[in-house]
Amino acid sequence: MTTCPQYVARGPQSDIYASLNYGPHDLQGSIMLALSHYNSSASTLLPRFTNDSTGKVEASVAVEGLLQQGNLTSVQPSTSGVIVVILSMTLGIISNIVALFILANAYSIQRRRTKATFLLFAASLVATDFIGHLVPGALVLRLYLSGGVHPEDFNSSDRMCQFLGGSMVFFGLCPLFMGCAMAAERCLGVTKPLLHSSLVTKTRTKICLSVIWLAALFVALLPCFQLGSYTYQVPGTWCFIKVLNDTEKVDVAFVVLFSGLGLTSLAIALVCNTISGWTLVLARLRRKPGSHHSARSHDIEMVVQLVGIMVTSCICWSPLLIFGLMSVIRSYSGSIGEDLSSYKTLMVMGVRLATWNQILDPWVYILLRRTVLRKIYLIAKCQAGLRGNMLARWEPTSFHSSEKKQVSQV
Repeated sequence: MTTCPQYVARGPQSDIYASLNYGPHDLQGSIMLALSHYNSSASTLLPRFTNDSTGKVEASVAVEGLLQQGNLTSVQPSTSGVIVVILSMTLGIISNIVALFILANAYSIQRRRTKATFLLFAASLVATDFIGHLVPGALVLRLYLSGGVHPEDFNSSDRMCQFLGGSMVFFGLCPLFMGCAMAAERCLGVTKPLLHSSLVTKTRTKICLSVIWLAALFVALLPCFQLGSYTYQVPGTWCFIKVLNDTEKVDVAFVVLFSGLGLTSLAIALVCNTISGWTLVLARLRRKPGSHHSARSHDIEMVVQLVGIMVTSCICWSPLLIFGLMSVIRSYSGSIGEDLSSYKTLMVMGVRLATWNQILDPWVYILLRRTVLRKIYLIAKCQAGLRGNMLARWEPTSFHSSEKKQVSQV
């Protein structure tokens, strides 16, 4: 009989059978035993089940009806999950709007071309994060409210899944590409200021932004040309590249391209920010006491913000990029086996971390501004000054000043 075992592989009820150590034949025997008990104790008004082939088909239909009535064949997202999605969307929208307002205000009053170029990059990044948080978040919320897709449809795809998966790839690559471009621009501005002033203009910055958006869009649209695919992922409330089941060579190539571009962008940003930071530290050490360079202070502010963006991107995006690469390689080689549930959990955890990137990026510009950093520095300096205040009164200069006062009085 081949009808009953198919329920073992469906949705949450498979976990129930596994926890009871039921195999397909044990389940079949248990169902037949329950039906025989039912036939012996049921009233004459209810239908009876026989042991022939027809009765077995009727039994399987009855069991399927009971499972559907018990809501065991579909994953029903909890109310807490819906609340978390709504709260994260609200927080992300407010954070990005505040950051956009701050950047737009700074861009309007900024006269230095290098700073204006950086602000144009930063404003584009925050605007992209805002749209990337709003559009996929709305689709995920819709899936949550509709109860998610049926477990049998996890490996399938429809138009909404294609759009959601493409949006996640596009809005995932754009911030990584922009962070890389901003780090390279600042590295050139700090190490080669004359070359930077002759090469970097607002027009070329806008062209660079357009190229970044088009490159990310090209990668996101590859499944439309049968180069990879998007499928629903566990628990049926989001879509991403196929990495776990029935993977093919094109799926592996697509994931390698996506993860490779993301990790390469993070590595380039790390190198450029390290060079910029080291150059500024050396310039600070070589500076003569009493001299003040406003240009260097602006550079320090921008590099600090870039380091914040890089650290945020590494923490939020690296897990998903690495987990996706590991999952598709093991799935294609057929060695994922019993670790399938673990990799599903890792993918869910990775995408949740990735969504926080679009929430935390705006706070880099809100908190790591020059005025905020100066206030933090003054507060720390005051706290340190309170401890050394008593010792400062007994410095040699204070003795000289007191002696002069005594002589003048005499």
